[in-house]
Amino acid sequence: MMPLNEPFDLVLFGSTGDLSTRKLLPALFSLYADARLPNEWRLVALFRREHKDFIETLHKSVGVKHDLNDKKLKSKWASFTKHVVCLSFDATEPDNYGELKELVEQQADSNKIFYLATPSALYGKICNGLAKARLNSLKSRIVLEKPIGSDLASAKKINQLVCRHFKEQQIFRIDHYLGKETVQNLLVLRFANTIFESQWNQKYIDNIQITISETLGVEERAQFYDHVGALRDMGQNHLLQLLCIVAMEPPARFNPDAVRDEKVKVLRALRVLGDQDVQKKVVRGQYSSGISNGVAVAGYLDEEGVAPSSETETFVAMKVEIDNWRWAGVPFYLRTGKRLVHRACEIVVHFKEVPHSIFDLQHKNTMANKLVFRLQPDEGIRLKLCEKKRGPGVSVRSTELSLSPDYLNRKHIPDAYERLLGDVISNNQTLFVRQDELIAAWEWLDPILKHWDESEQEPEPYIAGSWGPAAATLLLAKDGRLWDETSSPLQESMLNEGEE
Repeated sequence: MMPLNEPFDLVLFGSTGDLSTRKLLPALFSLYADARLPNEWRLVALFRREHKDFIETLHKSVGVKHDLNDKKLKSKWASFTKHVVCLSFDATEPDNYGELKELVEQQADSNKIFYLATPSALYGKICNGLAKARLNSLKSRIVLEKPIGSDLASAKKINQLVCRHFKEQQIFRIDHYLGKETVQNLLVLRFANTIFESQWNQKYIDNIQITISETLGVEERAQFYDHVGALRDMGQNHLLQLLCIVAMEPPARFNPDAVRDEKVKVLRALRVLGDQDVQKKVVRGQYSSGISNGVAVAGYLDEEGVAPSSETETFVAMKVEIDNWRWAGVPFYLRTGKRLVHRACEIVVHFKEVPHSIFDLQHKNTMANKLVFRLQPDEGIRLKLCEKKRGPGVSVRSTELSLSPDYLNRKHIPDAYERLLGDVISNNQTLFVRQDELIAAWEWLDPILKHWDESEQEPEPYIAGSWGPAAATLLLAKDGRLWDETSSPLQESMLNEGEE
């Protein structure tokens, strides 16, 4: 990887928040440890209240990912902390931004990156404060975390406030799933190999499934989550962004606007869901008590910080259709949920069965080809094929071919935030969400949210440690299909060995 050469100040709002300590700060240190940052840079950590122990907090968060007792990294850590500046700062007070301006203008020639790791309700106030202090120059960039808004109206309002002070080319709306290695490999696999792109259409593909499953509950995010839910938290951004990457047409060139133009076309081609469609094609659920990873866990309504009568969904599954020539008649099944059986993120492309098989197949309905993109936990790409069993006669079994064996051999694969933070610093917007993308996603989702608000239908309960509510299984069963729920490549190989 090439180093990032231009000096910069990274001004981090919400420096001690969960996102910063778990993701952003370790990612910044990774870039530094790999010698990918310029000689001149600073992390300007902002706190609403005085925080004297920030370096200790920083050490703990970075230490989760890196062994800071290692001699080489220990030296890197010592020099890394010299680039850190702390400032007690209340982002809601406009008069405070003058002090921030004095600090960042100490390095007049550096790029100013304002990272808003805060609730989106604060985005407008922060942008107003930055503009009042004239910190929104052309050398400034602003990074916005999801979810941006809670519905179409609020998303438009927030974006109008931000765009009033920053140009679109200065705004980086981050969706960290787009920074994952396998997502970018999906683009290369599709657009650099005719063997796949020629088959990437309704003639050869039966259905595509996208699953983001979590074993955790709401943990310490209950107060936030109870006002958001699974559809806003994961559906509006992660699921739809992955859908766009899978379904987009080949861009004319690999640059930010060409790629994002094609993603917007997908969102605008999504079939709009009316009230009856929502009832038939969208499932929402809420976990009840059960067993997760061998431990008894409480139901959602018993979680601390959750309203006793809450109707917030912790699971959502959808059947989505794209009205264009490439995907006519191909259903996309999307689902995400908490307290499910396994933690995973997968895109599974199910190819159609051969029109006529000349072989006796033991499990005909499982023998169709599959291409699996696994984003987590064991990242990689697998292609399911049919082959002859060893031995006399001609007996067919399914097998898998790994298309990413080098993943297993690499000591360090840049994680999503490490890659995206590097892209912000280098001013590359390819893997970030443009304003029209964001609005198009909310326009499609808004009818679902409105239907839920206006109807009396409650989320369907499902037992913690399961694959979600029964209605999610029926969503595919009525189409004669099943969810792909293979837990790991190893499990399938063991099953195949058992057939021998």
